[in-house]
Amino acid sequence: MPRARPETVGQLRAWLGEMTADPTRRCFAVQRRDDGTVIGSTSMYDLDLTESRTEIGATWFDRSCWGGPYNVESKLLLFTHAFEDLRLARLALRTDNLNVRSQRALARLGLVHEGTLRSHMRRPDGTRRDSLHYSLLAEEWPTVRDSLRARVTAKSAG
Repeated sequence: MPRARPETVGQLRAWLGEMTADPTRRCFAVQRRDDGTVIGSTSMYDLDLTESRTEIGATWFDRSCWGGPYNVESKLLLFTHAFEDLRLARLALRTDNLNVRSQRALARLGLVHEGTLRSHMRRPDGTRRDSLHYSLLAEEWPTVRDSLRARVTAKSAG
């Protein structure tokens, strides 16, 4: 993430407070079904219902949940909400050029790489990052939805 990881409960509360106070952001906890444990979070931000678009970000998962069905299933639910409930035309995600794992995950989710904003943001260590932008359009959603459903079914059965 482009901001420093919270080191105290107070910092985490302040960060979550900022995000939940933003009227253009909707935050979601990701819970494991079997025990209700919160294992991650994701949010829509820069939500613009007039322009019919949003960005997805501030996504994180407990490291023990990487590679399981959680990211795919949470994105299936979030994208369904965006396209079927909110009737958005577009959603976008972006990632650090150094985060190859995230880039691969976005491609596997069915998003299209649109381009790179060079020297887009400052990392917590002060270095500059390039941001790779990905998107998904409403007309692409049915195909991506079917693919994500198949992946969730396969991972849940495995």
